[in-house]
Amino acid sequence: MKIVIAPDSFKESLTAAGVARALARGLRQALPEAELIECPLGDGGEGTLDAVLAATGGEVRERQVTGPLGEPVTARWGWLAEQRTAFVEMASASGLELVPKARRDVLAATSRGTGELLHVALDAGAERLVLAIGGSATNDGGAGLLQALGVRLLDDRGQPLAPGGAALAQLARIELAPLHPRLAEVEVVIAADVDNPLCGPQGASHIFGPQKGASTTQVRQLDDALAHFASVTAATLGRDVREQPGAGAAGGVGFAALAFLGATFRPGVEVVAELVGLEQALLGADLALTGEGRLDGQTLRGKTPAGVLRLARRHGVPVVAVAGSLGEGYDALYEQGLAAAFSLVPGPLSLDEAVAQADLLLERTARDIGRFWQVAKRPG
Repeated sequence: MKIVIAPDSFKESLTAAGVARALARGLRQALPEAELIECPLGDGGEGTLDAVLAATGGEVRERQVTGPLGEPVTARWGWLAEQRTAFVEMASASGLELVPKARRDVLAATSRGTGELLHVALDAGAERLVLAIGGSATNDGGAGLLQALGVRLLDDRGQPLAPGGAALAQLARIELAPLHPRLAEVEVVIAADVDNPLCGPQGASHIFGPQKGASTTQVRQLDDALAHFASVTAATLGRDVREQPGAGAAGGVGFAALAFLGATFRPGVEVVAELVGLEQALLGADLALTGEGRLDGQTLRGKTPAGVLRLARRHGVPVVAVAGSLGEGYDALYEQGLAAAFSLVPGPLSLDEAVAQADLLLERTARDIGRFWQVAKRPG
């Protein structure tokens, strides 16, 4: 029996590799003879860089950059020398986990640090930039990223805009001339875990703003500011990309990359799956296990379990998903061929307790799945 274990990380708890190890331990208790292949994944959020580097043997590089609230942070990026490819994970420079909950300020948070990493990668000679944009703390439409690359965003007095998405309401003019010259020579790929548009009810501010600390009033303020940014951008560039899939990813960094960097949008899990050889691992497999911290309706919009499910269906491999919790809309995955979904929580637990016990809970759940699978596959 061959089982492929291909989970994402569980936020603020375990890395994807840690989740895969815990699931493998549980399966071995029930199915000691099974061949277990661990393929930890990422979909563009935090942990994606680690999955890519582990699979490719790439080089980890570090740089001090501007953090989400303007304070310096040490961020990591990956250099894949043979492919002349830089892999930049936004969460490392501008991630939500870099900001304590009590200090989160989505109106002022900036993506500048991510742009600074891209600048460093361009200076290092990268011919391909892969920008993984999940897990951000920002809702600035990628304004900070663009400013770090040389774009000038000016108000009606000709002054540069302050950091953050709220300031975009004051945008009057965009000057492109200082944009980093090497951007015209490189391929830019956005690896994202969602495909939302920039604005509106399904846009960056309404869907993800509250997760980053935005109140109802602030959500409307940011949505209006991003719409204004999109309009000024369209007038400047002669095209409007606000409705393109992925434009709303990472608080609008997807929009900036699509509009100004000529980027190609791809689901992050597809990019990572190619690098780690997931499709090859699935050949001849009897079962695949995947999972993430919360399985819900958003999972279908480009999260890791949905990507694993698509590849596994192509090869006729049934998929079981595990999650810290099962949220509204997760059952839509059954319509896409998911065999079963399981929550890790065995009884009443606080979030902190569940996070602390995730390793053991994953092991126990995988053991129980393995025992059931053993009975289900028994002849007769």
